[in-house]
Amino acid sequence: MDARLTAEQDEIRRALRELLHKRCGSPELRAAVDSPAGYDPLLWSALAEQLGLPGLALPERYGGVGCSVTELALACEETGRVPAPTPLLATAVLAAPLILALGTEAQRAGLLPRLAAGTLTAALAVPGPALTTALALTCDNGGFSAGGGRAGGVQARRAENGWQLYGQVDQVLDGHSAGLLIVAAHTGGFARSRTCLFLVAGDAEGVVRERQTALDATRPQGRVQLRDVRAELLGEEDADALPALAGLGDGLAVVLACEAVGAADRVLERTVEYVGQREQFGRPVGSFQAVKHRLADVYVGVQAARSAAYYAAWAGAHASGDAHASGGAGGTGGPVGGLALAQALEALRCAAAEAVQLHGGIGFTWEHDAHLYFKRAAGDELLFGPAHRLRDRAAESAGLFAGAEVTV
Repeated sequence: MDARLTAEQDEIRRALRELLHKRCGSPELRAAVDSPAGYDPLLWSALAEQLGLPGLALPERYGGVGCSVTELALACEETGRVPAPTPLLATAVLAAPLILALGTEAQRAGLLPRLAAGTLTAALAVPGPALTTALALTCDNGGFSAGGGRAGGVQARRAENGWQLYGQVDQVLDGHSAGLLIVAAHTGGFARSRTCLFLVAGDAEGVVRERQTALDATRPQGRVQLRDVRAELLGEEDADALPALAGLGDGLAVVLACEAVGAADRVLERTVEYVGQREQFGRPVGSFQAVKHRLADVYVGVQAARSAAYYAAWAGAHASGDAHASGGAGGTGGPVGGLALAQALEALRCAAAEAVQLHGGIGFTWEHDAHLYFKRAAGDELLFGPAHRLRDRAAESAGLFAGAEVTV
C-alpha cells in the first residue's frame, strides 16, 4: 500500500478547503441549517460547478470526474472539518451508486449526469428502524424487508401504468428537499415477497414531505409519506436490491470514516488553539500537564482513525476497480470499512467531548461551534453505528468466531 496522496488528490483537498473556508464559516453554516432546505444552495452550486464534487466518483461517460471512492472520501474529510451541511452524502454517496449499480442504461443516462452536475439532488428512503440494517453495516441484510402486512413500511403494487407506492418513511437524509427519491418498497405479497427500489420524483402527486427535528442539524432529515404515488422500478424486473444495498454500505462506511476524521482533526485543532490562549493562575491552560495528556490521547486517537480510514479508502478503490470498469459499484471487499468507521466515530466522540470540557463554560453554549461537532459525533453514532455493533458485524463477516464454543 502506498499511503502518499497523488498530486490530483492534494489539489482536490486544497481547492475544497479554500472554498469551504470562504463560503462556509460559522455564520454561513448556522444560516444554512436554519433554512428550509437545511443547506446553502449557492454553496452546493459552487461545489458542483467549480469542483465537480457530486460527480467525483461517477464515470466520465455519465458526466462525472471518473475518480474512485478514495477521492470522494478525501473530499468528505474536508467537508467534515467544517462540518458543511450539503446534500453530498445523500446524493453522491447513497443515491448515485445505486443508480449506477442497478439502473437501466436509460435511467443512468437520464439521471446520473444531472446528479453529477448538482442540478438534481437525491435521497434514499429506507423504511425500518435503522438504515444500517438495510446497508448491512451492523448485521446481515438478508432478512431485511421494506415492510409488509401490519409491519407497515412501504408497499408496492402494480398499476395500469407501472407501479404505485403507499407507506411512510420517517427518517430520510435530505428527504424533505431532494428532487429524486429512491424508495425501498415491499412487493410480491407474502409468499413471494421481496424488496425492490423505486424512483419517485420529489414533487410527484401523492408525496407529502416534512422536515424533522434532528439532533444534528447539519444532517437534515425528513419524513416522507407516499399516498398511491406513481413510481418507476429501478433497474430490471429481476434486479436484486439487497446485494446492492449491502455493497453500498461498504462505500458509505469509508466516506463517513474520513468525514469523521476530518471533524475530529478540526475540533482538536480548535481546542489546542483555545487552551493555548486561555489563562488560569497566570499561565495558559494548555501548559498544564494534565491538559497536555488529555489532548495527546485525543491526538493519538485521531491519527489512528485517520490511518484506518485511509487504508479503507485505498482498499475500497482497489476492490471497486473491476466494478467501475463494468459500470457497477463495488465495496471495500471486506470488513475494513466498518472497522474504520467504528474507530473514526470513537475518535470524533472523544475529541468533541474533550473540546466541550476544555473550552470551559463557553463550550456548553449554543453560540460556540463545539456543540456542532459534539452533535455530529452523537448523531452519526445513532444513524450509522454504534461502534461496537460495527465491530460485531466486521467480526461476523470475517468469520472471526465461526465455530467457536463458549464454555461456562
